[in-house]
Amino acid sequence: MPHRSAPGRAALAFGRFALLSWGWRRLALAGGAGALSALALAPLGWLPVLWLTMPVLVWLLDGCIPAPGAGLGARLAAPFLVGWSFGFGYFLGGLWWIGVAFFADAGALLWLMPLAVLMLPAGLALFWGVATAAARCFWPEGWPRLLVLAVALSLAEWLRGHVLTGFPWNALGYTLMPAPLLMQIASLIGLWGVTLLAILVFAAPVLIFGPTAHARRGDRIVFVAILVLFAADAGFGALRLARAEGGFVDGVNLRLVQPVIPQDEKWSPDRGDEVMARYLGLSATGMTEGGKPPFTVLVWPETAFPFYLTDRPNALAAIGALLPPGTTLLTGAVRAEPDASEPFGARVFNSLYVIGDDGAILDAYDKVHLVPFGEYLPFETWFRRIGLRQMVALPGGFDPGRRLRTIALPNAPSFGALICYEIIFPGAATDRVDRPAWLVNVTNDAWFGDTPGPRQHLQQAVVRAVEEGLPLARAANSGVSAIVDPYGRILAQKGVNVAGVVDGPLPQATAPTIYSRFGDTIYFGLALLFLGAAATGNFTRTKRRN
Repeated sequence: MPHRSAPGRAALAFGRFALLSWGWRRLALAGGAGALSALALAPLGWLPVLWLTMPVLVWLLDGCIPAPGAGLGARLAAPFLVGWSFGFGYFLGGLWWIGVAFFADAGALLWLMPLAVLMLPAGLALFWGVATAAARCFWPEGWPRLLVLAVALSLAEWLRGHVLTGFPWNALGYTLMPAPLLMQIASLIGLWGVTLLAILVFAAPVLIFGPTAHARRGDRIVFVAILVLFAADAGFGALRLARAEGGFVDGVNLRLVQPVIPQDEKWSPDRGDEVMARYLGLSATGMTEGGKPPFTVLVWPETAFPFYLTDRPNALAAIGALLPPGTTLLTGAVRAEPDASEPFGARVFNSLYVIGDDGAILDAYDKVHLVPFGEYLPFETWFRRIGLRQMVALPGGFDPGRRLRTIALPNAPSFGALICYEIIFPGAATDRVDRPAWLVNVTNDAWFGDTPGPRQHLQQAVVRAVEEGLPLARAANSGVSAIVDPYGRILAQKGVNVAGVVDGPLPQATAPTIYSRFGDTIYFGLALLFLGAAATGNFTRTKRRN
């Protein structure tokens, strides 16, 4: 037996344990490895943990050997349950904080918290279960199986981001992008391409460690090639950041207001005047009569007011009195549009208003991608019968807007508006016909308190800026508010539950990125390349063996 280092012996012993595990031990090991994998997500970003946990998934799948004569269902059940268990652990470890939202509204929906905290990860993990079952049907030996797994799991993540309106939160690709250095590759291949790469990179140790590593020359070569690929990712990031121009738009200064209004006050009409006074007071920070205004564009967060702004002329007048000449306010607000066909006589939107220095509303954008169970209730008639409603206490919920669009401003370049979690969808952040010069994301993450949720939301928003090559201004009620350049570097920010303002100039956009021009076509091309390489490698191995 060849000499092995201590890490090699440990990997061999643990790998054998994983390979030979079955029944509840196999599923517990998969779930535990998945839960540990969540440590690689924001805010921790412990990327190396995946070099320990992803090999466990591969070894467990290696051990899913069907009995002779087993039917299709029996052959698929074991790998499906392994993938589902790993995914359940990962999503539970990464999304447990959604339970905090159920304490809002005086805990009226608190009884639903255990169900939601468990059912959402269980549902999302179905995608991974199907992926691992499909991968195991075409499971070659050696390095080709890593390519098959990378394609299957990344495709499952792509589907998770699109099926039933999509929920791509905490996609595996984010674990490979904890900092701007490793984010730059997203400007070329987008989140789904990075997800494909991440699975391959993190599974690579099985090629040289553990019970299935047989010192084959081909496996060693591929392992080195994967290391080179990872190094090239970091090298590209370093080069792109070193060459970043880092300029700013002349004469455009931003002020983002972070008021930290508690969730129970934010939706209380009785607190309307108090809420308005808080926004006005924070916005006026550092302003002096006759002095140069500290901003040209002021940004307030999502659903800033517990009332319809158009019903309060005095509120619009106060905004006009606040804004110095030549400045503009962008604010989240609830907007109502009369419609006799609606049960309550109006359609209600989660919107962003553009307000001029005279207090007049210049434009409005209506949120297109609503949060199911948060802003509207799917299958409303059926769910209401069992006592469910959406998190926002609005009869009937919000109506969706028509489309993403670029909005012109009188004193700054045109921008693309994204409200709350609209910014988590790669390839769907801008109007593809009329590219904006920057992105504005208004959000209210107060639902989730001081948990990983707001930091995860921020990371995903930052990656959108890199993918699109556009700077980002993000105003959050309770944080994290930030000004981000198109390379994903946070230039100024205000942390969670820290009230105040974020001031800074508007960074310049880059030229359109490769990903912004071609979108997910690049990912699908890479996936086909991976499958072709896996098929070729498997054919070569089989030919040599015979």
